[in-house]
Amino acid sequence: MEDKYSNPWKTISTREVYDNPWIRVRQDEVIRPDGQPGIYGVVHFKNKAIAVLPIDDEDCTYLVGQFRYTLNLYSWEIPEGGCPEGELPLEAAKRELLEETGLTANHWTQLGTAHVSNSVSDEEAIFFLATGLTEGQAQPEGTEKLEVRRVAFAEAWRMVMAGEITDSLSVMAILLYAQRKG
Repeated sequence: MEDKYSNPWKTISTREVYDNPWIRVRQDEVIRPDGQPGIYGVVHFKNKAIAVLPIDDEDCTYLVGQFRYTLNLYSWEIPEGGCPEGELPLEAAKRELLEETGLTANHWTQLGTAHVSNSVSDEEAIFFLATGLTEGQAQPEGTEKLEVRRVAFAEAWRMVMAGEITDSLSVMAILLYAQRKG
């Protein structure tokens, strides 16, 4: 009897196509589930994606605006970044929140995890809720030209529903928190 959850793909060979400090791309020669030969491209992310939804005592959150090179447009997002191998996700979340907004938090809760684009990549995202906030000085990286904006959570929710926030990590974290709030 066939296990319907077993891997129906057979990998014949693997070839690295591209490698940099953040991603590795490979192309596999495969036998597809229908038995025909094919290829499959896989993007391996060397960092986990980390997203932080900071919520203050007045139910406001902090959005970060920046121009996204890959999309060629300006994007409003929650603070986020990468967690290199060897760094704990919570430590990466604390670092990213401070770098991008200048905020620190006394209380941290993991909201969830997701695989961002699992048809072509293995990227894993981890979402955190940060509360008990204290303001400080942002410390953006050289690749970041950021604008920080404090908005009521209801406004962030409206922006998601209106398609004004389209970053997947931000959308997922905001929806997870909204569901948690009830």
